[in-house]
Amino acid sequence: MGYHRKLRIVSGILKDKGSLIKTTLSTKRHKASARRVILRATTHGSSVPPSDHRIAAVIVLGHGSRFTACTCIQAVMDRLHRTKDSSVALKCLYTIHNIINKGSFILKDQLAIFPSSGGRNFLNLSMFRDGSDSETCEMSAWVRWYAGILEQNLMVSRILGYHLNSPRSKNEIIGFLNSDLLKELDVLVNFADHLGNVPADSLYLQRKSLVHEIVRLVSEDYRSVQREIFVRVTELGARMVSLSWSECTEFLSCINRFEGCKERIAVLLVNRNRNDDLWDLIKETKANLVAAIEKKENEGKMVVVATADNESNKLTRFSQLFRLAPSGRWVEF
Repeated sequence: MGYHRKLRIVSGILKDKGSLIKTTLSTKRHKASARRVILRATTHGSSVPPSDHRIAAVIVLGHGSRFTACTCIQAVMDRLHRTKDSSVALKCLYTIHNIINKGSFILKDQLAIFPSSGGRNFLNLSMFRDGSDSETCEMSAWVRWYAGILEQNLMVSRILGYHLNSPRSKNEIIGFLNSDLLKELDVLVNFADHLGNVPADSLYLQRKSLVHEIVRLVSEDYRSVQREIFVRVTELGARMVSLSWSECTEFLSCINRFEGCKERIAVLLVNRNRNDDLWDLIKETKANLVAAIEKKENEGKMVVVATADNESNKLTRFSQLFRLAPSGRWVEF
């Protein structure tokens, strides 16, 4: 470890101690208490994920009042947006991920509405960069990727109406409109698409326990996404005959995008979450969709030809019954 990195770690540890001292002197006890919990879960100085008891202390903040839950989310967001340290940023994101998976409804609700405007990039880390050295630059790419994963996770929750770790019964989607199922399928494929954008040049960083644990959590999310995709592809496949041409093409576009993610995701997850049944379903559904679209296009052409022939017959019949007089007016024979 180089001298500059050691100095940076020591400086970060001292900052943490200073911040903890400030919270003990604060007169705003509820906010200071929540901030202390977050500081202890997202310390400088190591690439080790927060311990289970540190995460549990964060989750407990969601079992109190809505004000306490709001204070917790505000504290972790402040920590995330103020830090320039890639390890601290990853720990903040890891903490947020655990809130999504294990937090109370109140805690998740506060996270879902932060900020009040919502949006696809609410974590606002697309420009994050820790340029301390070459490794932290590569860690920064993981920060940006992981933030995007969590944003996609929350977007999925907003569209589906529930979190990935609390799936809806298969029977509940039977009454959904085709447009609703296609919208849900689209956002699920968006998650898979972003998952495939993993920083492939720095996969070796998975040797760090923090990055390794992050990949494990993301892998569990992807397993849930695969399950949700399977349910919707099965349902839409059963409705193929009744789908319009535009719905079929939109369905095929989602399937093609999902297929395009497969190899990129395999680079990260290797043999985890292979789910051969899902990919067999995708292959079969795609073939049926292509045939259905061709059939609908041919039927459309036949309708056009039939309409044109009908108009031609009408014109011929009209000309047999009437003639054009010198005055320019049609008169009956």
